[in-house]
Amino acid sequence: METEEHTVRGAPGGESPQHVSVLADSVVGLLRGLTPGLLSGWIVDATVGLGGHAERVLDELPDARVLGSDRDPRALELARARLARFGSRARIVNARHSELARVVREDLREKPSAFLFDLGVSSMQIDEAERGFSFQADGPLDMRMDPGLDRTAADIVNHWDERDLADLFFHEGGEGRSRAAARAIVAARRRAPFLRTGALADCVAHAFGGLGGKTHPATLVFQALRRAVNQEGEELAAALGTAERELAPGGRLLVIAFHSGEDAVVKRHLASLARAGRYELLTKKPIEADQAERRANPRSRSAKLRAAERVNDAQIDGVDSPLGREGRP
Repeated sequence: METEEHTVRGAPGGESPQHVSVLADSVVGLLRGLTPGLLSGWIVDATVGLGGHAERVLDELPDARVLGSDRDPRALELARARLARFGSRARIVNARHSELARVVREDLREKPSAFLFDLGVSSMQIDEAERGFSFQADGPLDMRMDPGLDRTAADIVNHWDERDLADLFFHEGGEGRSRAAARAIVAARRRAPFLRTGALADCVAHAFGGLGGKTHPATLVFQALRRAVNQEGEELAAALGTAERELAPGGRLLVIAFHSGEDAVVKRHLASLARAGRYELLTKKPIEADQAERRANPRSRSAKLRAAERVNDAQIDGVDSPLGREGRP
């Protein structure tokens, strides 16, 4: 089961929330291992969010520059304000992972020294009820990270057939009771369409026998819907493909995953590149949060950081990558 990765804490005096980034010490440590020439290059934080990782990198690696991208316009406003003190060392752009190759080529015009992907959804998105990500506070059944996307969670819940819903909940959420959830949703929507997160959460909870346990019964159903709305599997494939093609020789690729399917895709992808002699694995096993970080930020407990370094500038086109076979977790 996926646990969301970030904690957002209110700042004194009603200022914008502060982003507590997961595994930040490990991220900075891996980037500090770049060669001196690459340490002055561009580090692409392709899930910049509220700017937590970017701020740590710019503070602790004084020669580094960061291009931060994200698909969430609200997050980008906060990240831009947070990183303004770094001047030209920080650039912020609005882009999905599938648009990242174009951004790198047009905005940087040089091979990046590193790519960082911090996957998943932020607490800011979860905590804003009007975004529709959470069952903890009633809101519109939306779940779009990018408000420009056409499809919402309500569209899926109200229009997909029972079998497709069950497959979605099982494959993208890991929900073993997916058929019961889909059956209950289809029966309920005949009476009235689902428009609010609270109604959907109540329906799923009832189908599973009511509330109980440490997690809400609808957790995995909501996760699956969010991943489908935002095409997270496809976007991850695009992200890893861009990093393959655009990373500078000696550059490093860092990926933090929280969803077991995403972590499996990242693991297989990096292993395939290592077998082909293109990359060297820097993490034989994923780096995880220690006890102190888990206590300070419980949402870090499912985080897994994997990293690899590009060892030459050979073409990657012939690599037997899992992305070519599957395309998504």
